[in-house]
Amino acid sequence: MNQTTTTISVAELEQFCLTVLRQCGLNETDARITTDVLVTTDTFGVFTHGVKALRYYVRRLRAGGLRAAAVPQVVMEGPAWAVVDGQSAMGMVTSVFAMNTAIHKARTAGLAYVGVRNSCHFAAAGYYANLAAKADMIGMAMANDCPGMTVPGARKPVLGTNPIAFAIPTGKEHPVFLDIASSAVAGGKLRVAQAQGKSIPSNWLVDTEGMPTTDPFAYPHAGALLPFAGHKGYGFAVLIETLSALMTGAAVMAQVGSWMETDPTQPTSHGAAFLAFNIGAIMPIATFKQRMDKMIADIHQAPKAKNAERIYLPGEMEWENRRKALSQGLELPADVLDSLRILADDMGLKPAWLMN
Repeated sequence: MNQTTTTISVAELEQFCLTVLRQCGLNETDARITTDVLVTTDTFGVFTHGVKALRYYVRRLRAGGLRAAAVPQVVMEGPAWAVVDGQSAMGMVTSVFAMNTAIHKARTAGLAYVGVRNSCHFAAAGYYANLAAKADMIGMAMANDCPGMTVPGARKPVLGTNPIAFAIPTGKEHPVFLDIASSAVAGGKLRVAQAQGKSIPSNWLVDTEGMPTTDPFAYPHAGALLPFAGHKGYGFAVLIETLSALMTGAAVMAQVGSWMETDPTQPTSHGAAFLAFNIGAIMPIATFKQRMDKMIADIHQAPKAKNAERIYLPGEMEWENRRKALSQGLELPADVLDSLRILADDMGLKPAWLMN
């Protein structure tokens, strides 16, 4: 594996993604939605869930497990809820549609839940939660996944790493947001450790006997990820499975296909859930933002631990990463570049920044 990094402009990376997705048959709107989700995630510094995954989506688009021309549809709804059938469209396209539906309903209902079925891997949950924050609402996004995480007392994968995110609008500051997996780490971090030949902390993974291991190669075919904070992460994963799959008619647990490894001609049938809370229905939005800014200031000004230089709010590091990426360019890690080179070769593309 190439061990160097490359710095490119955000616009260059966006153009590459758009070119790839257009070649795969996506219309301009869907290509731009997918590109924005993936590249924004990279600007946040979350390289495990950005453009690195693009070649796996392309593989499914070409094989038919993802349908480039599919249009997500609302198949059931009420004043404050809806169920969306993704029709095996790109997970990003379905997820943006679903969150926008939740935002629209929350404007009149005060809050709204939109569940999704027949979707696929949707990249970073935080992107969708932030769509609600941009609309002056509190947003939540979550999804289930194929089993990769064990649970207390088990020695095999039982649940997916089931991510959940929230975002809260503010006044002077960027939205406060958190995007986490129910597991101690996302599976992508194990793949990075594998690619780099590094050992992992003993609280990330268990082996085939359910015992902690520092060997990243025990994942995904032999070992299983541990839930974060033991029973707490386990509990979150069960809630996410319920809202994303049981409530929506999506595949549940072992029924969910792996977006990376399952036969690419077949849909993965992921589920997801999106919630929007209309703050303005409860109190004036300006008042809420003032209260948020005051809370943020109080947290920043809390007495610092020895050797600590700064106290961060959730999402603050990501916003700073994005600001730097937009002004100075994106420094893509070696594993991301390797994935993009494989994709570029496969697509017959030769962008100069990737050929170095």
